[in-house]
Amino acid sequence: MNNDLNPALFYFLASVMLLSALAIVYCRNLVYSALFMVVCFLSIAGLYAMISADFLAAVQIMVYAGTIVILIVLCIMITRRTTMERTNMPEKKYILRASVLAGLLFFLLAYIFVNSEVLPTTNNIIALSGDTVSGLADL
Repeated sequence: MNNDLNPALFYFLASVMLLSALAIVYCRNLVYSALFMVVCFLSIAGLYAMISADFLAAVQIMVYAGTIVILIVLCIMITRRTTMERTNMPEKKYILRASVLAGLLFFLLAYIFVNSEVLPTTNNIIALSGDTVSGLADL
């Protein structure tokens, strides 16, 4: 694993990912939500590239950032809406409930991950010294 990770780059990519994920949910225009989804997927691919998971980064870009978002945009275009204003408008009464539920889920998962003592076994570790694709194929 790459031990000389740049913390500033990690925090930048993580903040771009979180802000674009929030923009996907709270954006009122469906096309803008799809574009923010591209930004979110590309920042996730950047995080994968930082930990030397080149195969996962390539799959993230090709499958998610390319194929799925193009499919979403094509589906939006096929629906033939007269105007794209306020097409993704969330109900105001559900925004607070969803935000509280998402926060509780985040803290619950953070507690579980911090307090778990799962040790990796040698059978499940992919040696990241070089090519991760060959490690995945051997596994």
